[in-house]
Amino acid sequence: MAATAASWNLPCVDNNGEEDEMLRLAGKVAIVTGASSGIGRAAASLFAREGAKVVIAARRAEALEQLVEEIAQEGGEAAMLAGDLRDEGLNEALVDLALCRFGGLDVAFNNAGALGAMGEVSSLSVEGWRETLDTNLTSAFLAAKHQAPAMIARGGGSLVFTSSFVGHTAGFPGMAAYAASKAGLIGLVQSLAVEFGARGVRVNALLPGGTDTPSNAANLPGAPPETRGFVEGLHALKRMARPAEIAEAALYLASDGASFVTGAALLVDGGVSISRT
Repeated sequence: MAATAASWNLPCVDNNGEEDEMLRLAGKVAIVTGASSGIGRAAASLFAREGAKVVIAARRAEALEQLVEEIAQEGGEAAMLAGDLRDEGLNEALVDLALCRFGGLDVAFNNAGALGAMGEVSSLSVEGWRETLDTNLTSAFLAAKHQAPAMIARGGGSLVFTSSFVGHTAGFPGMAAYAASKAGLIGLVQSLAVEFGARGVRVNALLPGGTDTPSNAANLPGAPPETRGFVEGLHALKRMARPAEIAEAALYLASDGASFVTGAALLVDGGVSISRT
C-alpha cells in the first residue's frame, strides 16, 4: 500500500497565509538609480512591493514622478531626486533623503549607466572615453562613498552595482570604453567587498545579458529586423531578458537571502557568456 502524506501523521500548522505575505525587503530602505525606465524601474517597483521604502534617481524627473505615484497607488512609499549621477552632490543628497525621509539606508542598487562613446580606439575621443568612464565607473565610486557609511551606521547593508558580461566574459569591437568601465566596476566591487565586509556591508556586481529595454532599442536606430534575432541568438536561451527578470536577481543580492554573498560578479545573462551556437 502506497504511503500518503496523511499516513505520516505530519504536524501541519495553519499559518493563515502568513508565509505568503513574507516580504524580502520588509523594513528596509533602498536607493535605486537609473529608475526612470528598464531594469532600474522594474527593480524600484519590485523592491517596493517587497516591502522597501525606495529613493529613486535618474535624469528624467517626469518619469520618476510617475513611478513614485505608481508605487504609492500600490501601497508603497517612494521619494525621488532627478539629476546626473556623475554629480557627487546628487549622490550625497540621495543618501540624505533616505535618512531624513525614511530613517536610514539598507540597500542600494546602483544601476544607472550608459553605453557611451563607441568606435575603434583610434577614432575614440578622449572626451568620449572620459564621459563613459565617469558615467559608469566614477558615479559608482561616488555612490559607494556616501552610501556605505550610512549602511555601516545602520549596522550593515547591501550595495549592488550593474556591470556587464561585456569586458568580463566577452569582447565586442567598438566598445572599448564601455567594456573598460564595466570591467573596472567589478574590480571596484571586489575591493569594496573586502573593505566593508567586516562592518556588515555586502557588495556585489550584477552582470545582465541582453535586456529588452528602451535604452537598448535606442542604441540600434534604423537597424534591420534581423538585428534583434542576431542578438537573441547569441544567448543560450535564444532570447533577451525582460527587465523584471534582472530585477529579481538584483532583489536576491539586496535581500538577506544573499547574506553570505559578497564580492561576486553574478552573471544573469541567459547563457550569452557560454553559448557558441
